[in-house]
Amino acid sequence: MARAKTKHLSYIAVPSQLIHSLSASAFHTLHLSPGKAPRQAGHRFPSLARSPKFLLVSLFFLLALFRTLRIGSELDRLLPLSPAVPCSSSSLPQPVRSVLEATVEGGGGGVGVGAGAGAGAVEGEFWRQPDGMGYRPCLDFSEEYRVETEAARGGRRRKYLLVVVSGGLNQQRNQIVDAVVIARILGAALVVPVLQVNLIWGDDSEFSDIFDLEHFKRVLADDVKVVSSLPSTHIRTRPVVEKQTPLHVSPQWIKNRYLKRLNREGVLLLRGLDSRLSKDLPSDLQKLRCKVAFHALKFAAPIQELGNKLAMRMRSKGPYLALHLRLEKDVWVRTGCLPGLSPEHDEVVQRERKLRPKLLTGRSNMTHHQRKLAGFCPLNALEVTRLIKALGAPKDARIYWAGGEPFGGPEALLPLITEFPHLYNKENISQPGELERFASKASVLAAIDYIVCEQSDVFMPSHGGNMGHLMQGHRAYAGHRKFITPNKRQMLPYFVDASLPDSEFNRIIKDLHRGSLGQPEWRTDKVGKDVTAYPVPECMCNGTSTSAAV
Repeated sequence: MARAKTKHLSYIAVPSQLIHSLSASAFHTLHLSPGKAPRQAGHRFPSLARSPKFLLVSLFFLLALFRTLRIGSELDRLLPLSPAVPCSSSSLPQPVRSVLEATVEGGGGGVGVGAGAGAGAVEGEFWRQPDGMGYRPCLDFSEEYRVETEAARGGRRRKYLLVVVSGGLNQQRNQIVDAVVIARILGAALVVPVLQVNLIWGDDSEFSDIFDLEHFKRVLADDVKVVSSLPSTHIRTRPVVEKQTPLHVSPQWIKNRYLKRLNREGVLLLRGLDSRLSKDLPSDLQKLRCKVAFHALKFAAPIQELGNKLAMRMRSKGPYLALHLRLEKDVWVRTGCLPGLSPEHDEVVQRERKLRPKLLTGRSNMTHHQRKLAGFCPLNALEVTRLIKALGAPKDARIYWAGGEPFGGPEALLPLITEFPHLYNKENISQPGELERFASKASVLAAIDYIVCEQSDVFMPSHGGNMGHLMQGHRAYAGHRKFITPNKRQMLPYFVDASLPDSEFNRIIKDLHRGSLGQPEWRTDKVGKDVTAYPVPECMCNGTSTSAAV
């Protein structure tokens, strides 16, 4: 009978932090049969301790505890996420990681609000995604466009376009997009773009070091022929060289300027394509821009794999916010703004600007204070902190920040990390050796930042620029995932008003940003804006649109 009544026992591996937090009475109760409270625990414990059943439970409990500690140790090694690490400086302290947090939340893909999974489990409104109004990618090229493609394939003599693109990663991406469009306008094959060595960062990466070349060729096969190099028949050809194309030229200008000479010589070399092609092109060419930016320009496999790993580590503990912080010294110099860290830091920036006046890209007749109130300056860490806090970011929000080393070092990020201690960048969420091979490749590191930011639940730039614009368009194209556009010109006067209570300040900031959270915005309402930043309506359609989706 006794054997028939024997109950099967289950055991739970409990992390050590939970054990230390238990009181003596709770620890004692943990060993007792559920539903049977001791009448006199002090008298029963000696007899219970002599019970074989108790000894068996204790043995299994200790074994489970030992196994949990080993698992926690392994997870601690595999998920090197440590809160409150403001930057990559090796001199900063590394806080103790939470084994409990890694054990409970380290596995799986986490809560993917941006992907539509687990949204109901996320508290607060900050992670809520905007209404995309049913818009989806819609690249339906016209019949005329397809006829032109076939005619170009049947051409007797192949013409070739060579391009040299400059600047940082995202500036280069914009120029590559326009290079493909210009090749299409001229009916020329595009030789794989040459990436000019960046003099600031010394990055000598080639196209195939950053992008998946075969994917690029394959995706554009129906639009523009892409070749790795000039054929032997054209190697000795003296190319038509254009060093400086005017800004915002039309397709007709391109044809009038180059087509006759290109037909004669067979090769055209273009440099400096940044903003040279008009933002307003015929519908098919706008769609081609989107196809290049969002489909053809895929990062090379090693970069994509590492970027995906870092994004998964950020997501392993729930949704995360990505910030693109423009706090580098050269940004403060170029914009004519001041970081506001100290008089000494401001003096360094002003002295650099006087020594190199050509670096200033803004209006020289405005003071730094006028620039800030006009919305021309990057937000510093304190302003970013106040903004995302007013918009409802929870204190335990996990934040990934992208960008170069901030001017002023860790001190520049103190306001942000003080309010939001779970702050990370690629250096402190990567495992030893993962970034080592890319250490001298600024464009590759920028690509890794781009991947982690693109996969975030919420993204916000502290300043405009190529990455912010591309990210805005990419997130819109992916389903209008949340993108916060800081309304700097209207909100900054409230930042300096010390009489405003926090509740009123927060209400005002939320009201100012209700229409700046990644909802569909029509490019046709934005004069002179890139279709790769505002893909509606040329590259996206909804159920009420006349265009058909692909």
